[in-house]
Amino acid sequence: MTTAQTLAALLGLFAWAAGACLSTLALAWLWRYGERSRPDRTGLMVAAAASGAWCALSAALGPDHDAASIAAVVRNLALVATIFSLFAADGRSESLLPVRPVIIAIVMVQLFQPVVLFAGHRFAGNPDVAEAVFTARLLIDMPVAIGALMLLHNLYAGADNALRPVLRWTGVALAGIFAYDLNLHALSYLGGEVPTALRDLRGLFAGVMTFLSALGMNAAGPRVQFSPSRAVTFRTLSLLLIGAYLSALLLVTKAIDLIGGDATRGGQAVFAAVGILAAALALPSPRVRGWLRVTASKHLFQHRYDYRQEWLRFTRTIGRAGSGNASLEERAVQALADITESPAGLLLMPSEEARLELVARWNWPTIAVPAIAGEYRLSSLMEQHNFVLALDEVRRGVDHHGETSEVPAWLAEAEDAWALVPLIHFDRLVGVIVLARPRTARQLDWEDFDLLRVAGQQLASYLAEQAGQQALMDASRFDEFNRRMAFVMHDIKNLVSQLSLLAANAEKHADNPAFRADMLVTLRNSADKLSALLARLGRYGAGQVSDFAPIELVSLARDVAARFAGVHPVALTRDAPVTVMGNRDGLEQALIHLVQNAIDASAPAMPVFLDVTVEGLHGAIEVVDSGKGMSPEFIRTGLFKPFVSSKNGGFGIGAFEARELIRAMGGRLTVESREGLGTRFAVVLPITEAARLLATRGPDEIAAQEMA
Repeated sequence: MTTAQTLAALLGLFAWAAGACLSTLALAWLWRYGERSRPDRTGLMVAAAASGAWCALSAALGPDHDAASIAAVVRNLALVATIFSLFAADGRSESLLPVRPVIIAIVMVQLFQPVVLFAGHRFAGNPDVAEAVFTARLLIDMPVAIGALMLLHNLYAGADNALRPVLRWTGVALAGIFAYDLNLHALSYLGGEVPTALRDLRGLFAGVMTFLSALGMNAAGPRVQFSPSRAVTFRTLSLLLIGAYLSALLLVTKAIDLIGGDATRGGQAVFAAVGILAAALALPSPRVRGWLRVTASKHLFQHRYDYRQEWLRFTRTIGRAGSGNASLEERAVQALADITESPAGLLLMPSEEARLELVARWNWPTIAVPAIAGEYRLSSLMEQHNFVLALDEVRRGVDHHGETSEVPAWLAEAEDAWALVPLIHFDRLVGVIVLARPRTARQLDWEDFDLLRVAGQQLASYLAEQAGQQALMDASRFDEFNRRMAFVMHDIKNLVSQLSLLAANAEKHADNPAFRADMLVTLRNSADKLSALLARLGRYGAGQVSDFAPIELVSLARDVAARFAGVHPVALTRDAPVTVMGNRDGLEQALIHLVQNAIDASAPAMPVFLDVTVEGLHGAIEVVDSGKGMSPEFIRTGLFKPFVSSKNGGFGIGAFEARELIRAMGGRLTVESREGLGTRFAVVLPITEAARLLATRGPDEIAAQEMA
C-alpha cells in the first residue's frame, strides 16, 4: 500500500469515527434536551443510535461489512418512520391515505437488502453473483432515497405555517442524508464501483446531519435562520442549474461513449455543440430569467418581493433626475413597472373635467391611446375605492366595484395591458399607471396589490409636489408679467396722450391744409391702434369676456382664413351652418392664435384646414394641420403653460390666452396630436339655444338631456 493510499485510509477511518461520535452526541442531546412532545423525537433517537452503530462498525470492520450494512438498513427504516410521524403531527395520517402505501413500499424495498446480503454469502466466490449483488444493492438503495425525498417534499409543501418551524431542521437533515445517499449510489451505479472518497465521507456527513436535527429538536436550541438575500439566492440557483446542465451533458456524452462505435467521437462533439448553443441562447433570455425569478420567489421565499431591494430600486429610479434623463412622469411609470417586471407602461392623468388623458409613456410606443383615455366615472371609481384593477379579471367579466363597464375599449382590447394602478394623494386621484404584461405570465395576487397600492401613493405625492411647485413658479412668473405690463401700459398711456395733444395742436397751427389733413389722419390712426393695443393688453390674465352675442362660425372661419391669405394657405373644408353664443372679438383672437401656431408647425406649402361642425347642442370649429405634432408630455405640461414655448423667442402666452378666452365664453378647447403626423385643435361652444337653456336650467340638466 502506498503512502497516499495509507493516508486516504486513515482519513476515511477518522471520518467514520467522527460520524459515530456526532451521532452519539446527537442521541445524548435528544435524550437530555429534546422536546418530549415532538412526534419525531423517538424516530430520531432510534436513527441516531443506528447511525452511531453503523459508523462505528464501518470504522472497525469496514463500510462493506454485513453488520455495517444491516445497521444502515435500520437507520433508514428509523428515518422513514420519522417522516411518517411528521405526517401524523398535524392529523394528515388519515387524510393523506396515499402516503401509507408509499411508506410501506419504501420499507418493503429496504427489507430486500438483507435478502440480497444473504444471497451474496450463499454464492460467495462467484464473480457474476458478486456483480449482481452489487447492482441489486444499489438498485434497492436508490429507490429508497428517491421515495424519502419525495415524501419530504410533499410533507413540507403541504404543511401548515405553524408546523413548518418544526419541520425546518429535521427536514434539512433528512433531505441532506438521503440526497447524499442518492448521489453516492447513482455514481456507483454509473461507474461500476463505489467512489472511495465519497463512501468514506458518508458517515461524517450523516453524523453532521443527525446532530443538526438534534439541535433543532430543542425548544431553546438554535434560532438562527438562514435567510440569504434574493440576489444571492438567484445567483446560487443559476449556478446550480448550470451545474445540473453540465452534469447532464457529461452523463449523456459518457453514455454515448459507452455505446461505442465509429461515430462515438463525432456524436459527442455534435451533442456538446448543440447543448452549448442551446444554453447560450436560453441563459441570456429575459423570459428565461423572469421564469427563474418567479419560480424561485414562489418556492423559496415566504414573500414574493424583497422589500428592501424594491424600495432602494424605486428610490433610485425616481431620484435619477437631470437634463439627459427622462421626465418625472416617465420615471414614475418605470419605477412602478420595475416592481412587477412589466416591460412598459403608461401614465394617465385626469383633466379638469376628470377625464383621463395620456401624459407619458415608457417603452410602449405601439399602443394607440385616444385623446380621452378614460371617462370621469372610471376616475371616480378608482379614487373612491383605491384598488388595483387587474385587466384580466375585467376581460373575464369579474366585477368588484362596477368597473367592468367603465374600462375603455382600447384597454380591454389591448392584450398587453395588464393592470391599472391608481395614484392617490390625500384621497384625490393624481393619476393612473397602466402596466404592461410581464414576459413571464402570472396572475396578480394580494402581495402585488398591496405593494403596488403603497408605491402608487408614494408616486402620487411626488407628482403632486411637482404640480405644486409648477403652480408656484407660474404664479411668480405671472406676477412678474403683470408688473411689466403695468409699466408698458403706463408708457402707452403717456404716448397716447402725447399723440392726442400733437393732433390737437396740428389742427390749430399747421399752415398747409393738405399736410395738416394727412398728419391728422396719421396721428389719429396711430392713437386708435395704440388704444386698441392698450385694451387688448388689459385683457391678459383677466379671463373674462363680456358682450355675448350670436356668432356664425362659418362666417368667422372665412374671415380668419382671409386674414392669413397672403401669409399661408388656410382652407375651409367643412362649413356646416351653426350659430354659437360668445364674444366674436375674443373668439376671433383665440382662433388667430391657434391658426398661427398651426402655420408655425407646418411646412410652407402645407395648408391648414378649418372645419365647422355641429355636435349635439354644441358647435365646433377645428384647426387641423399636418405639421410635426406634439408629445403627450408637452401637451400636458407645456402647451397651456404660460412662458413655455416650443418656438425660439416665443412668449408662450398664445395657447394659454386662447383657452382662457374660450373658457370665459362657456366653451372648451381640446387637442389631439401625434408626433410626426400633426395636430387638431377643437373649439367647442354651446349653440344659441343651448346657451339660453344653460342660463335658465343649469348645466347638469342640460347634460342629462343631451345624454338622453
